[in-house]
Amino acid sequence: MAADAGTPDAELSASTQDATSPTPPSTKDVDDEPTSESEATDTSADQAVDYDATIDNDADHEPDETAPVGQSTSHARLATTVGLVVVVGLTALVGWLGFTAYRQHQAQEQRQLFVEVGRQGALNLTTIDWQHAEADVKRVLDSATGTFYEDFSKRQQPFIEVVKKAQATSKGTITESGLESESGDEAQVLVAVSVKTSNIGAADQEPRAWRMRISVQKAGDGTKVSNVAFVP
Repeated sequence: MAADAGTPDAELSASTQDATSPTPPSTKDVDDEPTSESEATDTSADQAVDYDATIDNDADHEPDETAPVGQSTSHARLATTVGLVVVVGLTALVGWLGFTAYRQHQAQEQRQLFVEVGRQGALNLTTIDWQHAEADVKRVLDSATGTFYEDFSKRQQPFIEVVKKAQATSKGTITESGLESESGDEAQVLVAVSVKTSNIGAADQEPRAWRMRISVQKAGDGTKVSNVAFVP
């Protein structure tokens, strides 16, 4: 009986000891915890590497926007250069055309001036009135130069005396005129004149047709008659 009494106490004591003694952790549980943490770390690292690779891949495939900008700048410079060349060429062409037109205009004006001087010279020579012979002769000399001026100035006085003595009057009318030749500041003008004359012995004579070659040249600021010749 004493032995049976001691047995429950012993079992109680053992149970109490088992309850109070700490249970050692399972080896399996300890081993599993680090493994899970390591796998999580590896997964995170792999994800980071994949993200970096994706970023790099996107960067590699990102369109190069600098190339089109550079090409646009190059095209703009080329267009500007071509435009400047075209403008300069057109300016030079317009200037050349303007200068050519100006020279042609000047040449045309000079030809017209030569013809006008020749016509006026022919009228001065064929329009004489004995009542104011001196003024008529002076008009001829004022429009003359060169050898013609020298010759006519020497004969002016005898010419005036003859006109007054015969009481001669003549009036010329230009029927045709044109530039025969031109060389620099000189030209020859052909003039056809119808001349009506009268004098003390024969009034109201029939008009006579004269053809004259008038040489003209520039003299100082004007253009004058340098020679006169009658053409058959």
